[in-house]
Order: sequence, then C-alpha cells, then structure tokens
Amino acid sequence: MSAYLHHFFFAVYPYIALAIFLFGSLARFERDQYTWKSDSSQLLKRGALRWGSNLFHIGILSLFFTHLFGLLTPPAVYHALGLSTELKQLMAVVVGAILGLICLAGLLILIYRRMSEPRLRATSRVSDWVTLIWILIVLSLGLLSILTSAEHKDGSLMLLLGDWAQRIVTFRAGAAEVMVGVPWVYQVHMVLGMTLFLIFPFTRLVHVWSGFASVGYLTRAWQLVRSR
Repeated sequence: MSAYLHHFFFAVYPYIALAIFLFGSLARFERDQYTWKSDSSQLLKRGALRWGSNLFHIGILSLFFTHLFGLLTPPAVYHALGLSTELKQLMAVVVGAILGLICLAGLLILIYRRMSEPRLRATSRVSDWVTLIWILIVLSLGLLSILTSAEHKDGSLMLLLGDWAQRIVTFRAGAAEVMVGVPWVYQVHMVLGMTLFLIFPFTRLVHVWSGFASVGYLTRAWQLVRSR
C-alpha cells in the first residue's frame, strides 16, 4: 500500500465512514421511514431462523461493544483496575475468539438458509447479499487476526490499535503513522470494517438503531388500559 493510500485509509477514511454512517442513517429515517425495518423472512420460512438469528445478533453486538470499549479504554484505566497489558491481551484473544465463532455460526446458518430456500432467494435484494458476504469477510479476517495476536503476547500490538482508535476519536494527528507497523490482516480487517459503517445506511442494518432506541421503553411510564 502506498503512503498516500495508507494515510487516506487510516487518517481520512474513518471520518468519511462515520459521517456517512450518521448522516446517511438520519437522511434515510427522514426520507424513507417505511424502509426502516429488518425485513424479517420468518413468514417465508422459519427453519433455523431462531438459532441463526440469535447466535448472529448475540455475537455481532457483543463483538461491537467489546471492540468499542477495548480500543477506546486508555491503558491507565485498566491498569488502575488491576489488569496488566498482557492479561488484557489474553482476555481479548479468548473472548474475541468465542464471540467470533458464535457470530460466525449464526451467520453461516442465515446464509445457508437464504441460499437453500427458493422463496428467500427470490425476495433477497443485492444489498442483502452484499451485507451478509461483507460481514462474513470482515468476521473471517477478525478470526484470522487472532493467530497473529497470539504471537504478540506482550500486548504491544493491542496498544498500537488502541492508540490509533483513540487518536481518531480525539482528532489527534499521527493516527496513520501508528498503523505503519501493524500486520496486513489487521489493516484489511479495519478498512473493511469501516466500510461496513459506510454501507450501513443503505441496507437493512439500519434497524439496529431501532433496537437501541427500544431501550427507552424500560424507563417509559406505565400505560394504563381500562376496559369499557
């Protein structure tokens, strides 16, 4: 990868992906609210939907939040909690592998289900296939990167990735330079992962926002219903 492309993907592209992710989601909600749904295929075929959907959602949501907190937590914070860099690295490898395999199992079930049922194939859009295959590639690279992580037990690689993420969210310079020595599997995994945020507003993935919004129902006042 040339120096120009390296700088673009790790210093500029994250902001492009996040901007399209946020403003694209808002624009779709304002203009096409009737498409703001997951397009459930349960009525067409139940089959292994429950197993596939539950495993996939548990895995991918857990991976998202563990990545989020793992990358954005400064070393001083987890050191204060008694976690060494080496122990945090080991936890990240073990937990990441378990959650990744759970997500992969669910995703493969969903892909097989959609491919094996003629009615599901007929109603599937291009964006549905792009989303499923893209997540599969990103997830596979993430699992593959675990092998590389196992070779860096001192946590030095994890510190580099965390430094990059923290520089991005705090708008500090030098993010691209931090990624220069990072193995290719991480770099490709991260670029494709950021692209997933970029295509997010144009797929059924937008229904994730509704899932987060539903948490508000936990604090909503009771609704009193009286029979006539």
